[in-house]
Amino acid sequence: MGRGFGALLRKDFKLMLSGKFFLLAAGSLLVYSFYINMVYVRLNQEIYPVIVYDPLELQSKGQQPPAIMVESQEELQAKCADAYAVGIDLSAGMTVKDAKIYMVSSGIEQLDALCSAYAQLYYQQNIFQTDTGTVSYDSTNIVGDFTKEAKNRREITCEVLFFELTAVGFLGLAAVLFREKQMGVLRVHGIVPVSCAAFLFSKLLLFFISDLLFAVVLTMVNIGVIEGMIVLPTVLLQAGLLSLIMALLGFLLAVCLPNFRQFSLLYLVLAVFITTPVFLVGQTGISWGWIIYHPMYQLFITMKKAYFGERGAGLGYYCVCVAVIAGLFLLGIWALRREVAKSGGTNNS
Repeated sequence: MGRGFGALLRKDFKLMLSGKFFLLAAGSLLVYSFYINMVYVRLNQEIYPVIVYDPLELQSKGQQPPAIMVESQEELQAKCADAYAVGIDLSAGMTVKDAKIYMVSSGIEQLDALCSAYAQLYYQQNIFQTDTGTVSYDSTNIVGDFTKEAKNRREITCEVLFFELTAVGFLGLAAVLFREKQMGVLRVHGIVPVSCAAFLFSKLLLFFISDLLFAVVLTMVNIGVIEGMIVLPTVLLQAGLLSLIMALLGFLLAVCLPNFRQFSLLYLVLAVFITTPVFLVGQTGISWGWIIYHPMYQLFITMKKAYFGERGAGLGYYCVCVAVIAGLFLLGIWALRREVAKSGGTNNS
């Protein structure tokens, strides 16, 4: 049995190599890391662009906040016409207490409320009256226990890892199985003295290890070695759970569906209708009460907490995850045995 399982591992490893899986993973890692370090962290990470009209020059010349300055109210209104930027009009009086917020409704009440609250907080914290009557800029850039850059790095790294494990985990193992179907491996498997459980476990083990290695390198490169070592235990736990769930789900569907075209349609459903709502709620002001019952949302939020060193979900969450993994594994074995029998094999071990 040990020799047979070792042969399965070598065979699956060669299939992953020939399918350029590791090359694609390395390429993705390079692209993601380049984007995070060379593009994302250098962007102006203000939540909303702030447009300031200050004809009375209430701000001191050397202490202006990181906002877009305009010369007229018409220009202020024009720049805020995209329903995303927020304007601060300081023309009504001699103090910032007389400031007026100008904004165009986005059509979403929650986003408008968030936009208005942000503008008020912005000029209260960044433009304020001092004892000498001059206006100063508060440049404090700490968000909770992290600097703004550190927070952004952790957020984008979490999002990239979640997307990679969800998409590639779902597609990767399934792609290997479809290739084996074309090669006639399932027809041959019926006379090979290796169980269906070993057939599935060898694939699952290789993809699980590769996903964890991807998570380690991505985390170390983009949030730092020391910081990464601190959060890696909990991050790897969440990454491992997500990797196993998505890989087993992809395998089960790949066994049941006759060709990759039908499988790709299900992948589009996963990407558009299942994963997208999670990112919208997790990263914007959109609020849907039902989202707490979305299983992918719980996986995403728990992984995000892991990156910020927060306490994760309770025991019930992990029990559900283990039960889902065990259930998908058993379903995968059952579906594989059924497919082998249909293909002309007789191995029901």
